[in-house]
Formats: sequence, C-alpha cells, structure tokens
Amino acid sequence: MGVITLKQAAAWCGGSVEEKYADVTFLGAGNDTRALEPGQLFVALQGARDGHDFIPAAMEKGAAAVLCSRRVGDYPAIVVDNPRIALGKIAREEVRRIGMKVVAVTGSVGKSTTKEMIARVLESTYVTCRTPANHNNDIGMPMAILAMGEDTQVAVLEMGMNHFREIAYLSRIALPDMAVIVNIGTSHMEYLGSQEGIRKAKMEILEGMEPQGKLFLNGDDVMLKNLPQLPVQPITYFGTEEGCRVRGTDIRLEPGKTCFTLEWDGEKCPVELGLEGRHYVNDALAAAAVGLAMGVSGEKIAQSLRTFRNLAGRQETFEAQGFTIIRDCYNAGPESMAAALAVLGARKGRRIAVLGDMLELGVCTQAEHYRIGRIAAENADLLFAFGPNADRVASGALTGGMPQGNIGSYTDRDALTAELKRAARPGDVLLFKGSRGMRMEQILDAFLSKDTEDAAK
Repeated sequence: MGVITLKQAAAWCGGSVEEKYADVTFLGAGNDTRALEPGQLFVALQGARDGHDFIPAAMEKGAAAVLCSRRVGDYPAIVVDNPRIALGKIAREEVRRIGMKVVAVTGSVGKSTTKEMIARVLESTYVTCRTPANHNNDIGMPMAILAMGEDTQVAVLEMGMNHFREIAYLSRIALPDMAVIVNIGTSHMEYLGSQEGIRKAKMEILEGMEPQGKLFLNGDDVMLKNLPQLPVQPITYFGTEEGCRVRGTDIRLEPGKTCFTLEWDGEKCPVELGLEGRHYVNDALAAAAVGLAMGVSGEKIAQSLRTFRNLAGRQETFEAQGFTIIRDCYNAGPESMAAALAVLGARKGRRIAVLGDMLELGVCTQAEHYRIGRIAAENADLLFAFGPNADRVASGALTGGMPQGNIGSYTDRDALTAELKRAARPGDVLLFKGSRGMRMEQILDAFLSKDTEDAAK
C-alpha cells in the first residue's frame, strides 16, 4: 500500500492538518477499531455510533492519524466537513497517483464471482488487486483502494448499490478504464421501482469513465441489448448467443464442474470450471472478455478459470454426515435462486430445497416467491421454506405439482431444523439458500450440529 502524508491527503480532500503533523504518514485506512492495523488512518464516521468517540481507542491501537470532522485530543488529524466524502476523494487521488488500470464490475447477480474470476484471469499477467468480500460500497471500496500496493497494475473493483446515485459516486472515485455489467435482475426492486430503474442505476458505472473507456455487457440479457447511444465506445458483448464477440458454446454440465468452448475473433479454446451450473458460464465469459482486451492469451485464461475457486458461502458443495450439501447462503434474488435450484435439480438422489426469503423485492415480493415455489417443485423432492413469505413459496410449489406432504413452511428456525433432521436421510442432496438477512447458514449449522440431534428424535 502507498505511503501518504497527512499534508498530501489533506490537499486531496480539502481538509486541514496542523503543521506539526503535516509529515505524518499512514498506510491504508479503517473505520473499525477492532480490525484496525497499526499505521492506518482511522476514519471517524457518523453512523449508528459516532466514530469520534473511538478516536482515543484507535490511537491506542496504533493508528497513525485520524480523518475526522472535529478534533478529539491532540492527535495527528485531518479535519474535514464529511469524513466519508473525504475518504472517497483520497482514494480517487491514490488511484491516479499509482496509475493502476481499473476494472469496475456490477450487476444484479454474480458480480462478486465475476469480480473474482476477472482478477484471477488478470493476475496471470499483471500485478492485480481486488475489493475483498463486502467492500463494494462507499466506505469499503475506498478503503480497499488505499490498501493496494504501490506496484498494483490492475484493480478489479466491485460496485454494489440499492439506491440511485450510489454507483455514480463509486465510479467517480474509481475512474474505471473498463466496466462490466453482468446482468440486470430484480434485486433492489423495492428501491428502484422496475428493471428499467435497475438498469439506469447500473449504467451509472459509466459516469467516472472517459469516452475511450471499454464497456463489457452480457449479450444474453435482454435488458442490456439494443441500448440507446452510450457515452463510451466500443462495447464488447459476452454471452452464449450468436452476435456476442466473446462467446461460450458446447456447454456441458457435470457434477462439480461446467465445461464449454470459449470462442472469440475466430479462435477457440476449451474451458473447464470447477463450479457447477450454467449460470457460471456468463461470469467466466465476462472474465475472458476483459482478459482478452488486456492481452491475456486464451490458454492463460483457460488455465486461470480451471483453477478458480469461489468465495466462501457462494454455492459450495461438500459432503457431511452422509449428505451432499450445497451451501449458497451469501445472498439470494429470484435469478440466483432459480439458478441454484437448477443445480439441485441436476443432482441424482433425493433432493431437498431449504429456501429462505428473498428481500428487497418491493411490489414483486409475493409474485416472485410464488414463482420460486413453482421452480422448486420442478427441481426438488422436498421443500422447506423459511420466512414471512414461506407460505407463498409453499403455495407455488403445491401449484407446481409437489405433493402437499413434501412441503413445509416455517417462521421458526428451530421448528424447521427439527423437522429437517427428521426428514433427511443419508444420500440426500440439500440446498440451503436465502437472502443474507435470513441467515440460512444458521439453519445449516444447526442441521449438522450434534447438539440438536436429540430434538429431532
């Protein structure tokens, strides 16, 4: 990570610093005293609690200095009107100072996986950094940038949002050279109103780009086709349909892996992913498209994707106590839920879907939960639905043809877990999936725990 003086950072963000502290330096930044590392800049944010109350603890922990809106004690500090805005300005100037290329990634489903795949492909040729898990907002992304080394050549930055203008803000910090939009789904419909609104919010990723920036769009997504004139050119489409410049063909799904042929500009290369599911093909094609644009060979791309492993909590498959477990507890929307159920449906043996509510769907909430119930009926033998909308999922499954005796809806975790333990048999395949707020990993942990075994008997 780069060494920055308080004087330099203050000039970048329009803050003030006492002359006696002007030459104090910091390495990286943090806003949580529990995770703060010595030498970092402590950012005193105003949230549920006032970060200024933790400044003495941060300095005791070894913070080099503080970014704050008021002085607390005689500590090295940059004083600004708004520490959050100032953090973004400092990160933007650090991007410029290091001179790294920036690849920005957003989308409704699969953006974290795509970000990781892109980074995996690019690190075969360049010194590459990426935003860690959950660092895709106005606080996490700038801090991730400030943690990147002086030798960083490419930064792959994930950008998340649930309201308008959030991605615009991130883009103006990151100044991307390339932008990838994975898809336009229905997540955050509650705040953005429609898929058109979601697309508009995702397109804000262009606001920090120069006209010569490169845009990569999913050519299989109807919401990303036939767009009006965009401020950047050229546009590279990736996908499985004809007309995509970077295309996946001959897709074959097997337990534990997905194979396809990568085609581009008249060339071909076989690709094998250690991930199970057709939906991963487009994520891999996005990574391939960026890699090819950056001069990475097809062979290196294929090798990188072959050795790629997904982030924890995202469709991990493992064996435990005689069961095959598909743990996909990180988050869920209608598109990712349908994709996970398709993976379950392709498995042999008795298939059990343990599904939590999907959040932030607004007026679409009831209809989407009902639709997912119908999809569950096509891909699972037993359904355990959990949350306030569990009855809607159950109703959809019943309409879809699943026997009523194979359907359960629950609002109590313990009751669901006890019934699941009674119903499951060794050899079954179980999918656990739901929105982050549903904490489906707690149900999985309780299901596998010996402590709750007696309650199920």
